[in-house]
Amino acid sequence: MTSRYPIGVIGGGQLARMMIPASISLGIDLKIFAERRDSSAYLASSTVGDYKVLDEVLMFSSKIEVLTLDHEHVPLSILRSVREKGTKVHPSPEALALTQNKITMRRNLAELRIPQPRWVVIGTDSVVDAPELVGEIGGFPCVAKKPIGGYDGKGVRVIDSLEECADWVVEGEVLLEELVPFTRELSQLSARRLSGQWSAWPVVETRQEGGVCSEVIAGAVAIDDSVSQNARDIAERIAHAVDVVGVLAVELFETPDGQILVNELAMRPHNSGHVLTELSVTSQFEQHLRAVADLPLGSTDFIAPFGVMANVFGEVSLTAQSLAWESFPEAKIHSYQKAPRPGRKAGHVVVVGSNLDTVLGQARGARDIVQGSG
Repeated sequence: MTSRYPIGVIGGGQLARMMIPASISLGIDLKIFAERRDSSAYLASSTVGDYKVLDEVLMFSSKIEVLTLDHEHVPLSILRSVREKGTKVHPSPEALALTQNKITMRRNLAELRIPQPRWVVIGTDSVVDAPELVGEIGGFPCVAKKPIGGYDGKGVRVIDSLEECADWVVEGEVLLEELVPFTRELSQLSARRLSGQWSAWPVVETRQEGGVCSEVIAGAVAIDDSVSQNARDIAERIAHAVDVVGVLAVELFETPDGQILVNELAMRPHNSGHVLTELSVTSQFEQHLRAVADLPLGSTDFIAPFGVMANVFGEVSLTAQSLAWESFPEAKIHSYQKAPRPGRKAGHVVVVGSNLDTVLGQARGARDIVQGSG
């Protein structure tokens, strides 16, 4: 693909922002449909508009060959209309349906016999049977999820009674899942190109605080070979079965007996893959663009034994970055250029090296200085 046939991205967030340098290195002309003029990806923003308005998206897509996404919220009907007009859409609306609706995801994974937590669906027409349904997933406490729109801990509750999600049931169906006694959370990132080539990075460990990813640990972090291979097999099965084109992130629970269960899916670059920009030969952003352009996928080898990514919450100022670099010059600090608000990811820090404890300490130290807690 040459710059005569640009790739368009809907969404002007940090993921689109981090595709910009990857597109330059690949010689791809990247066009971004941003929601606001002050978006993170304003550097390559060619259109500012509402991705829920069909005519605006069609106008944007008429100037590109391939449309891809910074987030999963674009209506599937709009993406189908874009495709009908002759622009390729990756991931496809059919694949993206699994990430837009958690109930759809669970049903599709069940058909594929992919291991996942036990789950049931309740609604206003099944309230009478709800206690029996809850028993099928091990009883209370369990996890209630809104099927649409939840992320970063939003739309998710651990409940001890049905009354605690009654306000959601009034709105529509609610997904109930067993409360999995996991030992840690993992993320398996991979990418698949249109022609079918598939490649994966080594599985990484993710650490959460308040339902939001705080740190990602990559490298030889005592993950058994059998667990790593299982994670790769699951990701590959999903990618081919659903016909994913682009990066696929499979978020996993690892249980005390060494089993892994699929928690969530994302069909785009993912927060857990930010560490790969410095740690891998090929970043997730470059790999995503390669995949949707149907270019040969790049190497997923690590260039160092370990890497740590620490998310930054709050404001990332130039002054704070300079102070962090004085103490931790090895840290790579990424600012999303977002207005600060409580609980919002404003950037991340990555450090790679040969000693995990050292790398972890450096990443945390730089992160703490940047967000004002160091």
